[in-house]
Amino acid sequence: MVVLRDINTVDALIDRVFSYNSEANTDLLRRAYAYSNEAHFKQRRKGGNPYIEHPLAVAGILCDMKMDTNSIAAGLLHDTVEDTGTTAEDIKGLFGEDIAFLVDSMTKLSRMEFKTTEDAQAENFRRMFLAMAEDMRVILIKFADRLHNMRTLEYLPESRRKKIARETMDIYAPLANRLGIGWLKSEFEDLSFKFIMPETYRELEQKVAKKRDEQEGYLFEVLKIVEAHLKAASIPGRVFGRVKHFYGIYQKMQKQKISFELVYDVIAIRIITDTPGNCYAVLGLIHSLWTPVPGRFKDFVGAPKSNLYQSLHSTIIGPKGERVEFQIRTDEMDRIAEEGIAAHWKYKEKGRGEKIDDKYFSWLREFVKSQKDTPDAIEFLEAVKGNIAPVVVYVFTPEGDIVELPLGATPVDFAYSIHTEVGHQCTGAKVNRRIVPLRYKLQNGDTIEIITSHGHTPSRDWLKFVKTQRAKARIKQWLKIEERKKGLALGQELLERALRKNNLSPLLAKSKEILEAAKPFRIRNHDDLHVAIGYGRLSVHKLINSLLPDSETAEEDLVTAKKEKKQAEDSKGIKIMGVDNIMFHRSKCCYPLPGDKVTGFVTRGRGVSIHTVNCSTLDTHTIDADRLVDVEWAGDGEATYSVKVQVLTVDKRGLLAELSAVLSTFNVNISHLEASTTHEKQALFNFILEIRDRKQLDETMKKMYQISGVIEVRRVQA
Repeated sequence: MVVLRDINTVDALIDRVFSYNSEANTDLLRRAYAYSNEAHFKQRRKGGNPYIEHPLAVAGILCDMKMDTNSIAAGLLHDTVEDTGTTAEDIKGLFGEDIAFLVDSMTKLSRMEFKTTEDAQAENFRRMFLAMAEDMRVILIKFADRLHNMRTLEYLPESRRKKIARETMDIYAPLANRLGIGWLKSEFEDLSFKFIMPETYRELEQKVAKKRDEQEGYLFEVLKIVEAHLKAASIPGRVFGRVKHFYGIYQKMQKQKISFELVYDVIAIRIITDTPGNCYAVLGLIHSLWTPVPGRFKDFVGAPKSNLYQSLHSTIIGPKGERVEFQIRTDEMDRIAEEGIAAHWKYKEKGRGEKIDDKYFSWLREFVKSQKDTPDAIEFLEAVKGNIAPVVVYVFTPEGDIVELPLGATPVDFAYSIHTEVGHQCTGAKVNRRIVPLRYKLQNGDTIEIITSHGHTPSRDWLKFVKTQRAKARIKQWLKIEERKKGLALGQELLERALRKNNLSPLLAKSKEILEAAKPFRIRNHDDLHVAIGYGRLSVHKLINSLLPDSETAEEDLVTAKKEKKQAEDSKGIKIMGVDNIMFHRSKCCYPLPGDKVTGFVTRGRGVSIHTVNCSTLDTHTIDADRLVDVEWAGDGEATYSVKVQVLTVDKRGLLAELSAVLSTFNVNISHLEASTTHEKQALFNFILEIRDRKQLDETMKKMYQISGVIEVRRVQA
């Protein structure tokens, strides 16, 4: 695809639209330009240029993608609602519902407030994917917006340049690749590379230019040989050379750990022919002329990539012993490789024309569907990164159908890619007719047969090795339902037991009276009531006491008060956000302190367990994220908390006394101590200390480390 330069007038924009769409509504485009120009009239970009140059350039890039008139108009208007006094209703009234939807979708990706920049970035991408699933034109307009911003990035401060470039490299470039837009992916990568590693980029740019000049004569010679043999064999084809994009060359240097001088295929030769059959005929011709390099042949015609990319790739030893890469494809394959989804997005002025190929959307719809219940935007973003830029393996069903899976995928991933029930009921697998473990990592060319058993259910352990988002989402969904069932059963059992203990009928567990008593806890139905009790969110004692006469509850109140006092002593200084009257305790795996970032995990029957956010017990792959609750420290400066500290020292007399003296200086009490010696003449002390907060702990540990003979001081956490 030929990428044209940015345009700077509305007449140039209309000329470019007419070059591929003679039915374009030019009146709409002129009105959109005039409105945007008026709205942004007083605004300037960071480089000092009039702001209208940006929406005009965005519209021009959309023309490069041969987009419909409404998309181009939305490109002209995309910043009006965000940056001016314009409203979404104004756009709808003047330009119609379709354009208003596109502009509003772009606006919603920016108009949000967050606690941290990481949260903002993550939530923006979450919304972008949800908008994409509704209308793919949103992402194409966003691509155009980001591309022009990248082309003018030099006007921003260095820190901002690198942040935006890294975001483009991590998300936008692989997403453009996933949607098959090859030219856009390459430009995103090269521009990001330029700003992330400017010196490396400049050095590589100079070396490529030099090598291109050196190889110009050689390339011309090879092209003439190929053209002559194609003509002699009566195979139609166009032959031309192209320099690989800079970041692709840099990646090869890093992956193979070689210098630029050892990258032989900086220039690739592309041959465009008429049919898939002739692609293979051309390949045979090339291999008859020169020796192919073993292991450097890839057939993406017979096994297309997930983004529908098709081409034959082969590297040969050409004239004078030089390595040359050939790419062989048809005109249609070349168009899809460069334009991707944009090649399928053809809109007529009077309604939609060509239907878009569902293969572009199946992965996106499946991904968005699987992530709808992911509450954490940052977790969603990590899932995005894993889903749009996977290194893949190609495997086969027993019937010979090709399935593409990420590198490291297992038979369980394969089973869920076939159907959810096949995944749930998977008990084993055969790969190439041999039984393999479910943890087996699939290899290119494997043929897989899944063994199922009716009534079999997923295992939580599967989350430790599955790779695909579909498998993870389906397993978590099943576990979440099962956890609720268990909480429901446990809560009902606890409630009925408590009712019997207080000489009340167990039938009250499902009565209107019990729901009335639970109203202060915002409980709406019996199932929610039982789950709340089963998860420990609601004290069954308080609920029962509200049903009993005062005379009967006195003794129970006394017992409850003692329990609450003990709980208060154990979990002092902790506040669970938005929840009252809930049991909780500090976990003994990580011993959280005031000053630590903490979270709560709702257990079954024991209330909320408080952990540090990085506690290994809370591995997000093995727990139900819906059972996590927000927690913060309440201000209780006099309270102390147990914490584990390990000190490694040389084995000499008097060190324990010195350590104890430091602790005494900081008014830190030792509640437990274990000491041992090692074969290397070292001593290991394991303390459990009573500490006020993280600051006191850090100061104490720093002072302990300064003692002569102390090798290491560390806090012990799970």
